[in-house]
Amino acid sequence: MSCSRNNLLSIVSVALLTLAAAAQKTAPTPSNATMANASTSAGRQNTPTFSQRYPRYKLRPGDTMDLNFQYSPEFNQSVTVHPDGFISLREIGDLNVNGLSVPEVKSAVESAYSKILAKPEIGIDLKGFDKPSFTVTGQVGKPGRYELHGDTTVIEGIALAGGFTPAAKHSHVVLVRRVDDQWVRAQTLDIKKLMASKDLSEDIHLQPGDMLIVPQNAYSKIRGLLPSSNFSMSQAAGL
Repeated sequence: MSCSRNNLLSIVSVALLTLAAAAQKTAPTPSNATMANASTSAGRQNTPTFSQRYPRYKLRPGDTMDLNFQYSPEFNQSVTVHPDGFISLREIGDLNVNGLSVPEVKSAVESAYSKILAKPEIGIDLKGFDKPSFTVTGQVGKPGRYELHGDTTVIEGIALAGGFTPAAKHSHVVLVRRVDDQWVRAQTLDIKKLMASKDLSEDIHLQPGDMLIVPQNAYSKIRGLLPSSNFSMSQAAGL
């Protein structure tokens, strides 16, 4: 009986081990592609990206606007965004509108006045505001701040700023752009290569608040240290 019992236990043990091995083989395991996709998705969620090409204007301190009430003209008023981002509304009080677009302000003001008016319809006319602009600094003819009129690309922005100086490093122009309230992103652009290829489809369109930084090339940095007779501008082309 003891021998039979031992044989039975051995058979049961072997059966359990076989079932366990089969379960491991059939259990789904994430493929390398799946893991890579998951990693990429997580990276995209945590990495800031450039904002949309045609962003709506966001209100900021100092902006002024007229509020026109369609059915209650007695509430028509002009307001200014205070330094803290609030506006003062008649019979309502203060409302924070800093960083909101005009449609968002319209929704917020209508929501605030719905407490004392039945379904208020409000039109907003933005009167005074900070005009959209971009900044070009570094090795250009006229560094400074420029108004952003219509659709302007990086190459066009550099041209507006007087173009590159002889000391400019065309291949390392830096575009600095605010992605959101917490992130600012810098991207290096090879304008020399872009213009040589004559394919301007990749010429990035500027957005309000963008900054272009044109660095100094290596030759101009050491020019004063080199004897002019032994080092020409043609030799500096590769720097």
